[in-house]
Amino acid sequence: MLHHVDVDRLREAYRALNPKAAAGVDRVTWEDYGQELEGNLEDLHARVHRGAYRARPSRRVFIPKADGGQRPLGVAALEDKILQRAVVEVLNAIYEADFLGFSYGFRPGRSQHHALDALATGIMHGKVDWVLDADIRGFFDAIDHEWLLKFVEHRIADRRMLRLIRRWLKAGVIEDGEWSDTERGTAQGASISPLLANVYLHYVFECATNVKRGDAVGSRLSMQCSTEDGGLMALRDRPMGDDSKPPHAALVSDRRGERCGKGAPDASGGDHGDDRC
Repeated sequence: MLHHVDVDRLREAYRALNPKAAAGVDRVTWEDYGQELEGNLEDLHARVHRGAYRARPSRRVFIPKADGGQRPLGVAALEDKILQRAVVEVLNAIYEADFLGFSYGFRPGRSQHHALDALATGIMHGKVDWVLDADIRGFFDAIDHEWLLKFVEHRIADRRMLRLIRRWLKAGVIEDGEWSDTERGTAQGASISPLLANVYLHYVFECATNVKRGDAVGSRLSMQCSTEDGGLMALRDRPMGDDSKPPHAALVSDRRGERCGKGAPDASGGDHGDDRC
């Protein structure tokens, strides 16, 4: 599978990057790398395919959240950005055939607007009394690496590709000049993270949810249930990781328009990445 990551795909990945994006720990900008683009891509390609490529730590920065907190982002080194984007293009060809139809977050040709349209259609034309609105807190930070790698191995047999993904997960972060290990989670802001998050959710939640209908956008999920008990049971026994917190949840009555649950987050305040919801 790694043979699909060739120089042409790396070049396309480079050109798809934001030229104004912040630099990672390598301090190499998009413009700097492009001055010797073909030579740099040839060298990157050679290192990847002979096993000499080494992932660099992410540079940790924080951005404000709507609830007053801060969201940690990981700014990858430029070559990591290029290679991750190329790998995502290859893996998307596999996983887009696997992901369920009610999953919308960070998928080609899909967005939160499509999820809302599907939800509205289900409510208007189906037998729906309750809508469960849930948001998994700290999802990107709580992903279990070993389970994630097991899930990826279920569909990906190329050991070199699996080794690349493991290296990105274990590369660590640098904050205020200090390196720290990443025992769990995947960096928000990395090109590979949305796909890995979707793979994790696919196995942990989507394939285990015994409800009639749901629409998922990243770590936020809305499910249409015929009873209140059915909605509450849908949250039970979801293995999101030993240290992960339970999801925010609200049960919203379709008939009465009442908010029946407690602790529901603001729509803009969930931990699901800037572009996801």
